[in-house]
Amino acid sequence: MSKKVVTLGEIMLRLSTPDFKRFVQADSFDVTYGGGEANASAALCNYGLQGVFVSKVPDNAIGQAAINHLRRYGVDTQFVARGGKRLGIYFLETGASMRASQVIYDRADAAIAEVDIAEFDFDKIFEGASWFHTTGITPALSDKAAALTEAALKAAKAKGITTSIDLNYRKKLWSKEKAREVMTKLCEYVDVCIGNEEDAETTLGFKSKGTDVTKGELNLDGYKDVFQQMKEKFGFKYIASTLRESHSASDNGWSALVYDGNEFYHSKQYEVRIVDRVGSGDSFASGFIYGLVSGMKLNDAAEFGVAASALKHTIPGDLNHATLSEVQGLMKGDASGRVQR
Repeated sequence: MSKKVVTLGEIMLRLSTPDFKRFVQADSFDVTYGGGEANASAALCNYGLQGVFVSKVPDNAIGQAAINHLRRYGVDTQFVARGGKRLGIYFLETGASMRASQVIYDRADAAIAEVDIAEFDFDKIFEGASWFHTTGITPALSDKAAALTEAALKAAKAKGITTSIDLNYRKKLWSKEKAREVMTKLCEYVDVCIGNEEDAETTLGFKSKGTDVTKGELNLDGYKDVFQQMKEKFGFKYIASTLRESHSASDNGWSALVYDGNEFYHSKQYEVRIVDRVGSGDSFASGFIYGLVSGMKLNDAAEFGVAASALKHTIPGDLNHATLSEVQGLMKGDASGRVQR
């Protein structure tokens, strides 16, 4: 299988408070860049694949800084369009213990929201590609961004490229009703669906029995019920979900569940002490995609994705800088955290 993986989405400027400070305390911010599909592309490059990121950024120094951030990690950005008003921003206040993290978006009128399909040549973009990945965040940004996402999925499917989507419902971006309308249409062109039980309910309307995701407890039977409904309606080849047990903002249980229409597989569970959980879902998606593109069996690909995303929880910023050997080592059971000399 080709090692070229294309992702489509928004990259944003991230401003986060240092040292676990609250917004009202901070007099400076740490600066980085990230976004679901950009995070996935950088991680795939880190594992040795060819990650190609498709987006639109403003034609100014801030847009260029976002591009440079991805280029330093090997991401192919040649298909990023330039123009529009601004780069989206999100502010992050990192929580601890019983205090949850907080995100404030400032992304109205971002360049990607005013995108036009004509700005992209999907014949060139998908040339030699084996996989296309996007998320439910991108179509939530605007009707134009939703149209671009649909056009990309259709183009990829027409070329026989495997397509995947991470449902990623964001209530601050659109309503449940709008999400269901758009995402139900998009999922007709998706082979691999990634999303937790809550995302499946809010974006696609699939609800399991007797589940309350806010309790932070696993309900595997609930996931099985939802996955079977999803498989029956959309015919996904694979369905995957991360499973988070929220003991506190600092400590979580982390695992995953995958389904291929026959077997449900629950991965190994990690107890993670969180440094930065933003991008952990993207790290699972990229690890899972890497596993499948590199020829791993479904269960092994799930284990790779879980190990990669467990490591991401320990790394500040949006991007996962865990190496291939580190992920493989954790998969084999080396979770000691001993100094490597």
